[in-house]
Amino acid sequence: MRVLLLTYGSRGDVEPMAALAVRLRDLGVEARVCAPPDAEFADLLAADGIPVVPFGRSLRAWVGGDAPPTTDDAFTRAAAWVADHFGPVAAAAEGCAALVATGLVPAGARSVAERLGIPYVYVCFQPVTLPSPHHPAAWRPPTPFPPDVTDNRELWRLDAENVDALFRAPLNRHRAAAGLPPVDAVRDHVFTDRPWLAADPLLAPWQEPADLDVVQTGAWIRPDDRPLPPEVEAFLAAGPPPVYVGFGSMPMHGAPDVARTAVEAARAVGRRVIVARGWADLAPDDAADCLAIGEVNQQQLFGRVAAVVHHGGAGTTTAAARAGAPQVVVPQVVDQPYWGGRVAALGIGALHDAPVMTPASLASALATALAARARAREVAPAISTDGADRAAKLLLDAITPEAR
Repeated sequence: MRVLLLTYGSRGDVEPMAALAVRLRDLGVEARVCAPPDAEFADLLAADGIPVVPFGRSLRAWVGGDAPPTTDDAFTRAAAWVADHFGPVAAAAEGCAALVATGLVPAGARSVAERLGIPYVYVCFQPVTLPSPHHPAAWRPPTPFPPDVTDNRELWRLDAENVDALFRAPLNRHRAAAGLPPVDAVRDHVFTDRPWLAADPLLAPWQEPADLDVVQTGAWIRPDDRPLPPEVEAFLAAGPPPVYVGFGSMPMHGAPDVARTAVEAARAVGRRVIVARGWADLAPDDAADCLAIGEVNQQQLFGRVAAVVHHGGAGTTTAAARAGAPQVVVPQVVDQPYWGGRVAALGIGALHDAPVMTPASLASALATALAARARAREVAPAISTDGADRAAKLLLDAITPEAR
């Protein structure tokens, strides 16, 4: 039996799908993953022997562009995005018994499952991207939210209108060609009334009452037993625990000299620093108290650093919390302010909420985080690790015996 896992997003969206694929394989189910065509995602999936079907444009090229997309770009990309679902994604889904989708609004994924007559699940990795009276919608093109609207339900209604404006026409064209009836409310169609929330219940609880029947599985954590590179081991051994600084797939266009700022802030609190280059290509000055690294096993590294400074991605926040490492979250977009707020509320670190990151502001946040180390270690054992296992079993339960 085979299932299709679909994601279009950064490593924080791809890696949880790899975790689910590994757990499904343990249960005797083959999972193939549709993901952006970036080499690092292909390498990540190949490392676990997971078949990958690339689709869409390079995510790194998309988010790393010098100019932000215009409204016209949004409509063009939405139409191409829907076409991809009815093209390479539909081809990859042939012969599959279920489809699980996440990432940038997977507008056509449910239509693919509908045409094949197989179960469909929408999953997200943070609660704030699901409609709820307890938090506002984040704006997306094409129409800005009126500045005087603050009611959460009204913001989510406006969000639904924006999703319809972008996706409804191209989606219904492809559905008609496939012999499927039109969809009126695209966002609700994609999300379903019973989405999965693959986030830790302590770090990211789903608040009730709400209109959606959300199934919270816990975070999907990919097993990673890779050793740290020799140069990282040597740096760790050469002195007291350093501060880790990394911003993942965030290009950090609005924060110049990030590496220099991070190094100066770490020095201000008496710490050495490891800087992950990431998609911002951070490059600190060559000095004995600094080490620049590429992608490494965070599960191994975070338990050995003094603190973790990051952008507030779901995966990095969870990894640091599991490791008992205090955190400083420097949010950039979408759900990242939420994760920073949760870190601060749980007392396991600090939210850097100053509009501009300076050595002084980051050093202040680092001092707060370093003082939270005991609390971070106290919380770490409470972070669940079996989310992918629960999700795999739920998915198998949803598949009819005839399809197995």
